[in-house]
Amino acid sequence: MSSGTSSSSPSAHGRASDDRFRRRGRRLLLAVVLAGELMSTLDSSVIDTALPAIQADTGASAAELLWIHAAYALVFAVGMITGGRLGDLYGRRRLFLLGTSGFTGASLLCALATGPAMLIAVRVVQAAGAAMMVPQVLATLHVTFAGSGPARARAFSLYGTVISAGAVIGPVLGGLLTQADLLGLGWRPIFLINLPLGIAIALLGRRVLPETRADRALRPDPAGIALSALGLLLIAYPLSEGPARHWPWWSFTALAAGTATLAGLVIQQRMRARAYGSALIEPALFTQRVFSAGLAAQLVLGLLSGLLILCWTLYLQHGLGLSPARAAIVFALFALAEITGAWLSALFLTRHRRRVPQAGALLAALSVAVFALLVTSRGAELSMTAMTGPAVALGIGIGLTSAPLTDLSLSRVPEAHAGSASGLFNTAIYLGMALGTVFSGVVFFTHDPQATARGTDVAHSFAGALPYVAGGLLTMWALMFLLPRPGTHHTAAPETPR
Repeated sequence: MSSGTSSSSPSAHGRASDDRFRRRGRRLLLAVVLAGELMSTLDSSVIDTALPAIQADTGASAAELLWIHAAYALVFAVGMITGGRLGDLYGRRRLFLLGTSGFTGASLLCALATGPAMLIAVRVVQAAGAAMMVPQVLATLHVTFAGSGPARARAFSLYGTVISAGAVIGPVLGGLLTQADLLGLGWRPIFLINLPLGIAIALLGRRVLPETRADRALRPDPAGIALSALGLLLIAYPLSEGPARHWPWWSFTALAAGTATLAGLVIQQRMRARAYGSALIEPALFTQRVFSAGLAAQLVLGLLSGLLILCWTLYLQHGLGLSPARAAIVFALFALAEITGAWLSALFLTRHRRRVPQAGALLAALSVAVFALLVTSRGAELSMTAMTGPAVALGIGIGLTSAPLTDLSLSRVPEAHAGSASGLFNTAIYLGMALGTVFSGVVFFTHDPQATARGTDVAHSFAGALPYVAGGLLTMWALMFLLPRPGTHHTAAPETPR
């Protein structure tokens, strides 16, 4: 008995030590990849509040100022599908580190830019680095936490929180850093903060990230890369430029051409999958109703984010007359509530599955309805105190909705296609944000063309935009009926024999 006890005890102790080592390693991995995701997410929005200072310092024209922002958004959105598939082909760790290094180096060049032309050029390089780095985050989480139950739920909840909170915190951080004028550098610290963070991510990433790629050999797809980039560019460019130019004829022509190009991409990808067994965008992904519904919900979520944040910002500053600092307090409360919602989702997701994001969507829709009633009745006299309750409830609802959405949607994606699925998911939310920004201009200013002139007019316009947000949330709630039901498990689909 004694001998049996002594021989089994070290074994049990060894297994416990191994488990602790694996958990510690996965926590470090999670911290590294999410830090990379946050760095990229912040950079897509941190520049918004710094644009006036950039214009004053560099003498940028209105068109150049637009392109400082749009160049990053366009290249980032266009490149993520390609970046995700390159990770499947050549290794996700390799692409993550390469993208991080390129992003960090370009950030330094952004801070050193001597004029708008140089800043636009290095923003393109920065976005290309982000497009290589970001898809590997979701793909790495999908592979590392496969079958991990609650640990997977927590990891994906944190991932959703980073994306949503980063989009809200970015403009606040940009405004604070620009206003602080650290060392007399004006707007340049919004890029310099990426240097220590990017270097730390690259160094730690080399130590803690495992190399993963598709188990079976995949062929590069240059034709698919070209068609996807061209199609997305033809759609994203007029969406970025059209509103500022009052929608000239070429913007509609480009949208039609982009749609036709993406339709051609679908045909080309199906033919390539049949001929070679691999494609840039795996057609088999869209035969899974879980993935397709989740991707559609992700697109709607991005659209609502672009619509709500811009309209809400205009209402706070032009409608209620709040300073940027006081407006930042409202968004900080919203972000903290969203983090709370994401944390709650991780507690209940394993057991309740799709019910968690559906409950969040309904809570968010109800909060928006209450918000609309308050704005309609009080207009420009609405106090921050009265706004706190709906804002917090809305943040919790969005956190409950967005945090588990990616986990549930990718739960049946084969590991070999993790990069492709990740690129599609990231593209969906950022393309949705671009659509939401355009839609906000249509919705907001339709109610009153002079909405920035008087507080009452802005309140009227904001109240008119909120029903669209509630409708989008209810659409997401309906789509989520196609996500995994309670009682099913987090398992990736097996690879299809070929």
